[in-house]
Amino acid sequence: MSYTFAIGDVHGCLEPLLRLVSRIEMSRPEGGTIVFLGDYVDRGPDSRGVIDFIMAGPQKKAWKWIALKGNHEDMMVGALTGREAPDLWLLNGGDATMDSWDGKPIRAQVDWAGSLPLKHQDEHRFYVHAGMLEDVSYDDQTEKILLWSRLPNDYSGEYGGKHLVHGHTPIGEPTTIGNRTNVDSACVFGNKLSCAVFHDETRGPPIEFMSVPARIFQPA
Repeated sequence: MSYTFAIGDVHGCLEPLLRLVSRIEMSRPEGGTIVFLGDYVDRGPDSRGVIDFIMAGPQKKAWKWIALKGNHEDMMVGALTGREAPDLWLLNGGDATMDSWDGKPIRAQVDWAGSLPLKHQDEHRFYVHAGMLEDVSYDDQTEKILLWSRLPNDYSGEYGGKHLVHGHTPIGEPTTIGNRTNVDSACVFGNKLSCAVFHDETRGPPIEFMSVPARIFQPA
C-alpha cells in the first residue's frame, strides 16, 4: 500500500521541515509521496534554505515530491517581477525572505516559485494551498480561490466525493472536519509543523497526523 504525506505551511522554518521530512522517510522506508501545500517563504528565519531544500527534491529514489504554490510565493513573485507593488509582500513577511537572501533575490528561486502548480489531485483527494469552491469543477477553480480563500473552521463540504487537503489558515492542531483537512498548524508562530498521512488506495480522512515542534528547547 502506498501513502501520501501532505505538509502544511512552512514559512521559512527550515529546521522543523528537515526534522519532519526525516521522520516521514523513516516511517515508510518503502517510500511514498510528499505534497507540500505551499507558503515556503516569508516570516520565518530561512526562506532561502527552505526553497533550496525543496528545489533539490527527494534524496531517496523511492520518494516523489510535489510542491504547490501558496499565496506567499505568489506575492513574492508578483513583487519581484514588477507585477505588483512590493509593499503588501514586505508587510506580510517578505522582509524576512529578503534578509535570507542578504537583500538580493536569487533569480532561480523566484523563477521556481513562479512556476509551481496551483493544485494536485489523486484518486481520492484534492490538494491545494487555501481552498476550493464546491460548485466549481476542479479544472475551473480560480487562482484567487486556490491561493487566498478561507473556509470556516467547522465547514466540511462535498467536493465531488473527494477529500480536500489544504493549509493557509493557521490552527492549533491539524484538523479534519468531514471531507476537509487543514494541515497548517502555525509553525512560524511557534507551534508546530504538521503533515496528514493518507492511504492512496483508501477514501476518506488521514489515517494519522505527524508533527514536530517549531523549536527544540535546549536545557539551560
